[in-house]
Amino acid sequence: MAVKLLLIALLALASSNAILASDPSPLQDFCVADRNSKISVNGFPCKNMDDVKAEDFFFCGLDRPGNTTNNVGSAVTQANVNQIPGLNTLGVSLVRIDYAPNGLNPPHTHPRATEVLAVIEGELYVGFVTSNLNGGGNRLFTKNLRKGDVFVFPQGLIHFQFNTGKTNAIAFAGLSSQNPGVITIANAVFGSRPHISDDVLAKAFQVDKNLIDRLQAQFWTDNNY
Repeated sequence: MAVKLLLIALLALASSNAILASDPSPLQDFCVADRNSKISVNGFPCKNMDDVKAEDFFFCGLDRPGNTTNNVGSAVTQANVNQIPGLNTLGVSLVRIDYAPNGLNPPHTHPRATEVLAVIEGELYVGFVTSNLNGGGNRLFTKNLRKGDVFVFPQGLIHFQFNTGKTNAIAFAGLSSQNPGVITIANAVFGSRPHISDDVLAKAFQVDKNLIDRLQAQFWTDNNY
């Protein structure tokens, strides 16, 4: 009886592993995004192979600095599936980030990607905050980076970059998704449309509702292009 139960348990385990297993390899060479398709899927449907052209895998412009004349003093030039249809299903994308002196890429998250950032010019103070820890609190990891340095921001965690130098700074970052998404914390909390109730935010931040109203009335810069 014990042997039979063990056999049943092993068969059940093998069956569950088969069900959970997946092929990590692409099932075709590529799946160029068909943005005109009326089919709704998680991502983009594939363009017909006969309609694919070299331009679907091409993007021009990461050599040009972004416009940092905004409230935060930074600009993020994106090269993801929205700019390069050929990235569809490939799980990677790229951004260029320009920072004016004292420029900030504000605290934000990428809900679908880990980010690897490399400094090309200048000096940056960077960091990320962990999710809630057992026992309370969140741990902050920071580093001062210079030209040639690399730093990793784990998927979904709040992170930032600040130009501590006296000259413009440039960084490039690779992300582990063709469409990583961006949630800029201040913009999402205080600039949503319609607004989050000031009663909710006043209690959450433990401040007066007048301050919340003042924050919600501000113009919140989106530095992503």
